Amino acid sequence: MRVFVISDMEGVAGVVKWEQVDGGESLFEEARKLYTEEINAAVRGAKAAGATEIVVMDCHGAGKGWTFNSLVPELLDPDCEWVVQNEWTEYTELLEQGCDAALLVAMHAKAGADRGVMSHTISGRDYRDLRFNGVSVGETGINAALCGTWGCPVVLVTGDDVVCREATELIGPELVTVQVKQALGRSSARHLPPVRARALIEEGAKAAVAARDRVPPYDPGKPCAVEAVFATSDLVEPYRWRHGVEVVLDRHRGAGPPLEQNLREPLLLLEGRVRRLLVGVHLPIDGREDVGRRLSQVVEGDVDDTPAHRTA
Repeated sequence: MRVFVISDMEGVAGVVKWEQVDGGESLFEEARKLYTEEINAAVRGAKAAGATEIVVMDCHGAGKGWTFNSLVPELLDPDCEWVVQNEWTEYTELLEQGCDAALLVAMHAKAGADRGVMSHTISGRDYRDLRFNGVSVGETGINAALCGTWGCPVVLVTGDDVVCREATELIGPELVTVQVKQALGRSSARHLPPVRARALIEEGAKAAVAARDRVPPYDPGKPCAVEAVFATSDLVEPYRWRHGVEVVLDRHRGAGPPLEQNLREPLLLLEGRVRRLLVGVHLPIDGREDVGRRLSQVVEGDVDDTPAHRTA
């Protein structure tokens, strides 16, 4: 049985400040260890449920050489393997081979979420919202869509109470969630001690993998209209003359910026400010393999996910 562990860092118990998730900061080193041990807990739970191949993919953009490379290898459970990728969601081999379940560990809430600890979608400064067929999604939804492209269900999400609720509303009531902290604001939370948080994650992962057939793969719909709502109009300019992209005023927020762009073509736009970012995914293609390959062509540089760029 193959299990894919996809991890971020903002959802870890004990992590609440930007300096903890920014590579090179003194607080980052302790947070890396907390992060790795929560991943290990998910690995242990999956193994206890019968997983025979477990692959971990770090999706946290910590900046510099730590981007997608934030876990501590020497602390990692020996019963898993891990991927250091150059581009966000670059690695899809396990999904293409046929993966039985995906576990999303230490996730954060989407941009604009009430109270969500360090909430953002891709880049907190640039993006106001991302929508699949009118449904607002965050990075949990993006990862679930990636896995769902190859028929792999996301069966576990861990993080604060806000992202757990967000994930359940998107994926369904059979999803197992593990709340390791209660969000009090974007930079404050009431945490479980790490030892208790890890025990709950291990238990949740075991239960989720064992009941994996109860959760259907996430499908945002076919065809799928994707809307990216930017904070300022200049961020839209690189896409204005691209084929299949429509730039319109976001009438829900009033005239003027922010703007939203509607992707109406089977492609994945990959652009950003200085480094390239995931902008949106359009899924009107019939074949899962084609859609997945487009999803996997994510970024040609690092995801712009450092604290300076996540500031609202």
